[in-house]
Amino acid sequence: MDALYTAVATATHGREGRAVSSDGKVDVKLAPPVELGGNGEGTNPEQLFAAGYAACFGGALGVVGRKAKVDVTDAAVTAEVGIGKVGEGFGLKVTLRVELPESVDQETGRKLVEAAHQVCPYSNATRGNIEVDLVVE
Repeated sequence: MDALYTAVATATHGREGRAVSSDGKVDVKLAPPVELGGNGEGTNPEQLFAAGYAACFGGALGVVGRKAKVDVTDAAVTAEVGIGKVGEGFGLKVTLRVELPESVDQETGRKLVEAAHQVCPYSNATRGNIEVDLVVE
């Protein structure tokens, strides 16, 4: 694959540090959530992953919507990223909740969401590695 764009970010001190993009547009304090024993006073990798996946999936939905000539510009995607123990390590699971405009019927919406799941780079990267549930609302 030839990359059309490459994002670059550096994190220091793991979950208790800072993450900064090479262009400075992302600069966040990191802290483990309270549920994982942290103080929760910063963002965490799961929140960053959720934000990225939701935005990327929304973009993919727009691509398939335009191709199908269905207006999904007012759709909203919420990504829920869970972390838990898997053997000796940790794993992730994702639920994508897609709220479609009222003008899109349930069957069409489901087909568009499933098509977006085939197009989205995050979905392609996680397929077979992370459980991803699609919920059309």
